[in-house]
Amino acid sequence: MTSRSEERRDLALATAGVRLRAAGDDQGMRGFEGHAAVFNQRTAIGNPLTWGFYEEIAPGAFTKTLAEGDARYLVDHDTRLVVSRVTAGSLRLAQDSVGLAVDADLDTRLSYVGDLVVNLENKNITGMSFGFRTVKDDWETVSVQTSEGDMEAELRIIREVQLYEVSAVTFPAYEGTDVALRSVGVALAARGDADAFDRRAALRPELLDFRREPAAPAATRGSDATQPGETTGGRQARQMELLAARYRLAR
Repeated sequence: MTSRSEERRDLALATAGVRLRAAGDDQGMRGFEGHAAVFNQRTAIGNPLTWGFYEEIAPGAFTKTLAEGDARYLVDHDTRLVVSRVTAGSLRLAQDSVGLAVDADLDTRLSYVGDLVVNLENKNITGMSFGFRTVKDDWETVSVQTSEGDMEAELRIIREVQLYEVSAVTFPAYEGTDVALRSVGVALAARGDADAFDRRAALRPELLDFRREPAAPAATRGSDATQPGETTGGRQARQMELLAARYRLAR
């Protein structure tokens, strides 16, 4: 289960520029290089001409979080499948001219890391992704050319994020309508614009679920209990509270 405020974005494997390095020692250690995010690339979140929007990540969006955070590299966003970690020295994240660059050690003594290597080589893994909370974004109206003429859509520019993890993923996020709805719902909840919410909810009433749910507490730096994906007692208690509120269960 993800945090109420956590968002995820995917990048196709070809765009991510993934490369595997050969084993450097006799301990089964290999390397991974690629990008989990690309700057200034316009992406459709849901249907931008009706209930969705376009989105771009601005250069520098990861500057603060890379200086302060402790991100993990996971498989399919599964916190049980930790491949590497910044504070362990096995994961190195940086911003370059392309986007968020990932350089990770792959210890194939872990069975699931060995599986990851094979799946990357066989192209069963289709892309990279990252989990984050938006700290600052801007919204603007853009003109879009369509077969029916010019139409207006909204563009979200993400200026700053709090990065939780990067992941190798099996399925592109936007193949599933439910995932796209969640992406739009979380972004609109963070935006706090009632009119923007109402316009989209008129077309997709499911979005109202995100407006009605209570906002999750912001992550506190240095506290494992508030990190999305962590399996501590404090986090589990908060998850139960959110579930109870959503389904109107007695607590």
